[in-house]
Order: sequence, then C-alpha cells, then structure tokens
Amino acid sequence: MASQTPPTAQAQATASSTERPAVSTWNPNNDPAKTGYDPTKRWANYFNILLGKMTRERQEAFREDAYIRNEARDCSNCDKWRDYLFEYSPTIRFMSKNIMDLNGKLDRSNVQCRRCPTRRVIGEDGKEHTVRQGGGFSPDHGILICANEMRNQGHLEDTLAHEMVHAWDHLRWKVDWSDLRHAACTEIRASSLSGECRWTREFFVRNNFTLTQQHQNCVRNRAIRSVMNRPSCKDDVHATKVVNEVWDSCFADTRPFDEIYR
Repeated sequence: MASQTPPTAQAQATASSTERPAVSTWNPNNDPAKTGYDPTKRWANYFNILLGKMTRERQEAFREDAYIRNEARDCSNCDKWRDYLFEYSPTIRFMSKNIMDLNGKLDRSNVQCRRCPTRRVIGEDGKEHTVRQGGGFSPDHGILICANEMRNQGHLEDTLAHEMVHAWDHLRWKVDWSDLRHAACTEIRASSLSGECRWTREFFVRNNFTLTQQHQNCVRNRAIRSVMNRPSCKDDVHATKVVNEVWDSCFADTRPFDEIYR
C-alpha cells in the first residue's frame, strides 16, 4: 500500500478454533409463508428453478438450504484444496513466505473453511439485498474461506491469494481498517495481484468480453463495491471518490511481487 508509511510489522494472525459446528440439514431461517419455498418438495423445487418459475426469495431460500445440506462436503473439499495450495501453488507459497518474513504465519491452523450464510442488508433504495462473499481476513484470527462459495480449487486459490495480500498489507503497513483510503488501497492491490481479475476469469466465468482496460475495470469495480460495504461509506459516489484518490499509487504497487503475476 504505497500511500502509507511502513512501520515495523509485528502482528501475527492468531489461530482460530479448528472445530466446526454440528451440520444442520435444514434452514431454520426459512419461512415458507414468506419465501414460498418448501424444502420437502425437492423435485418440484428443481423443476421450478430449471424452468425459471422461482421468485428471487425462493431461489435464495433454495440456495441456503442446499448450502446447509452440503456443508460437510463443501468444507471437506475446501480443506483438501487449501492443503494442496499451501504445498504446491507458486502464488500461495510465495505469499506465505513473504508473510513469514514479516513475522506472520498463515497455514491450516488459521486459514479455516466454513459455511458462510448469505447476509441481508438494506440498500440505498431502501430495499433488502443479499450479500455473498468468498472469504475474509481478520488481523486477530486469520483467514476465513467460505467453503460453500468455492466452485473449484482455482477459485479457492484466487480467494486465498486475495486474503493473503490483505494479510501482507496489514503486517507491512498496519492497515487502519476503519480508514476508507486504507481499505480502498489494500482492496485494489488484492484484486489486482490475486488473479481474480485476470482476463481468462473475466471472459469465461463472468462473461466479460472487453479486450481493453478489462483488468483495471475489474479491479476498480471490485474495490468500489468493497468500500461501499464499509459502515462509514455514504454511497457509491463516496466509494468511487475514495478509490480514485488512491488508485494511481496503489494499483502501481505490486509488492511483494515484482509485477502482476497472475
């Protein structure tokens, strides 16, 4: 994060509990009278979603119910992919080494796979919206990977690399996460360096067929959305202003990489 003066870093992410809560087989938050989703009518639900007959509320309830049913499988796959990446991924191994050089440590003890329920927030339009995320970084606990959101090992690699950039930034510059400029800068760097905005992912996963400025646009949009989710951010205009203020220095800063590797 080039906009900040780097003090000596001594922080280290602490290990969180490795015990998982008992796996439920139904969604206790689903109200069939409100969502119209009846989990006992599985085949009818499958056909309705395939035929496009499900309302948004029913689709969300259907998805959450599936996340709960598949929690053990999703977390098992996530654990397996995580362990493989720490052993064999050049990007993850490189970031792990550089985090260790700053007296930090990230490994299976504090990179945890969990099911992440969809959050509901009230948007600027006064309506309720759902927010899903792939993971998160906490200076006190380490990294959380949302196992139910991981499509495959490659997706987890991008997500883990993203959160490890946040960890490196925090150790290197003592990020003030309540400062929107700090948050915007580390988000720009994490989105740019993790590989989640590379052309192939934009093209094949997000159906973004733009050939020019694709990487920059992806990074900018993801940073703006992230800043918008901060409590102190007023709206999308405020988020865009903050991102633009730090863009040049933060996008150009590829440390600890020599260049944008992925």
